Amino acid sequence: MTDPSPAVVDWLGRLVALDTTSRDSNLPLIDLVAGHARGLGLPVGVFPDADAIKANLLITVPDADGRTEGGVMLSGHSDVVPTDGQPWTSDPYTLTARDGLLYGRGTSDMKGFNAVVIAALERLAGTALTEPVHVALSYDEEVGCLGARPLVESLASAGIAPRVCFVGEPTSMRMIRGHKSINLLDARLYGVAAHSSLPTHGVNAIHYAADLVAYWRARCDAWRVDGPFDEAYPIPSTTGAVTMIAGGNGVNIVPALCTLTLEFRSIGTPEQDAAEIEAFRERCRVIEAAMRTEDATARVEVDVRAQTVGLDTPEDAAVVALGRELGLQVEPAKVTYGTEAGVYARAGISTVVCGPGDIAQAHKPDEFIDPAQLALCEAFVDRLIGHLRRY
Repeated sequence: MTDPSPAVVDWLGRLVALDTTSRDSNLPLIDLVAGHARGLGLPVGVFPDADAIKANLLITVPDADGRTEGGVMLSGHSDVVPTDGQPWTSDPYTLTARDGLLYGRGTSDMKGFNAVVIAALERLAGTALTEPVHVALSYDEEVGCLGARPLVESLASAGIAPRVCFVGEPTSMRMIRGHKSINLLDARLYGVAAHSSLPTHGVNAIHYAADLVAYWRARCDAWRVDGPFDEAYPIPSTTGAVTMIAGGNGVNIVPALCTLTLEFRSIGTPEQDAAEIEAFRERCRVIEAAMRTEDATARVEVDVRAQTVGLDTPEDAAVVALGRELGLQVEPAKVTYGTEAGVYARAGISTVVCGPGDIAQAHKPDEFIDPAQLALCEAFVDRLIGHLRRY
């Protein structure tokens, strides 16, 4: 099969038409998919966030005996990145076929996978299964996998513990076993303003921020030189950078504020990441103490803006074995981008990343997916259904 079914293309068009940029609500998409699942008689769980403007969705297809524990989870996220300022050739929220490709925001990342799975719900509902299948759609993956953790909590509260999980980020339908964690930090240094001709009357926030930048540069250099290393990654060590800096409000004013944003993408464990963040906080406390020798009101504030958990699924894991049985290949390399897979693996679910499309198309103007990729994903889901068919 080289072309996806009309049902998949239809669902992709409906999903793309809903602007689910992370800054906005995803409820129109969640309501649409939940209504479809309810119409098939399937159990549906909608789990709103604290503000009730976004929600996670869990659809469960019970096994032939009505059981919902264990089983296979097919996981996607509902949000997309903004199109602001991007030079699109066609309307990003209208699925457009052009030159044999399907264009639209989220086609590759990752409404293509979602469309395949949603279109398969009717077949799943009509099949006597040996174990249940769970379809999960989360919110706010693109801004730090914010919805995945409460989704795991909702699974636990519902007594559902999937045995394995396929996270359908674009991998050209190859199984990815590993990716780095992502940790994004903000630091705000509050000094004291003064006329620049009287620098001792103020506290220069930019000068102290420069000390913090130098500290972080040294940490990044140490990872590159000293490791630890994992040669499966294109860059085999933890990486980091100061990615944004802003400060000052006049050429003749001692700057009273400087803000930094920095990140690190780690091959370490969550505990090691937490220790690195604590070491950064300690460095900020040292700098704050130095600032306060000049003025007691000076201070440094640190926030963890976003975090994603790394993934390191063993080659002999249950999900890898199932994927191979269903005809999937394992990508030997690990990847540098983050996904929700690490969150699910951390919760005890054997997880890989595997979905249609190419990550190179994600987040770009004129994002597209090759229909052949959708067909490959649809064939995989068909084989999964056949594998789980009891009779």
